[in-house]
Amino acid sequence: MHINVQRLISVKSKVKEIINNNNISTSPEIIAVSKKFTLNEINPLLDFGHTHFGENKIQEAETKWNSIKLTNPKIKLHMLGKLQSNKAKKALILFDYIHSLDSKKLAEKLCYFENESKKKIKYFIQINIAEEEQKSGIYLKDVKSFYDYCVKILSLNIVGFMCLPPYDSDSNKFFQILNKLSKEYNLKDISMGMSGDFEKAIINGSTFLRLGTSIFGERGL
Repeated sequence: MHINVQRLISVKSKVKEIINNNNISTSPEIIAVSKKFTLNEINPLLDFGHTHFGENKIQEAETKWNSIKLTNPKIKLHMLGKLQSNKAKKALILFDYIHSLDSKKLAEKLCYFENESKKKIKYFIQINIAEEEQKSGIYLKDVKSFYDYCVKILSLNIVGFMCLPPYDSDSNKFFQILNKLSKEYNLKDISMGMSGDFEKAIINGSTFLRLGTSIFGERGL
């Protein structure tokens, strides 16, 4: 058995243990974050039947996933990185979920291309939960107006919120904030938790874990 499959099985076992120990009713989806990894490293997971994968850049995702998605319609591809509005059309064609919706300009572009292509996909609004200047995302004070604009004016399918807690912080505090926010908006999905903090994310209601290192090992530079 390929080492990446072994790691995935180990992660699934850990997730199940966390769920059972905390009496959590639903199990989160595991997004295998395959950025910078080759098809040789991805294919064993595909053969194993894993379906949710994440990428950060359009060009890399196109190179790897265009042909795979044509032959394997069960694959769900998640755009996790910063998305420039001029790449909105390509993103809409390739991805099933976008986790980094972070501006009106991007939302308007995606709406335009949805109408043009007659294709609807699922979106997470990225929340800049600690108001870090170097990070993208909507500040908490602006969530209502942005959410209403996306849903009521543009008719985008907003399924949840996403966050990236500050590096070297207690992510639990920020996960609690996002969980509370999701309940206020009655959104069933939350995109939070990476390899270093997914236990805290699960306990705080995450429904999509974004795991790279836990499955693929360390990335090269």
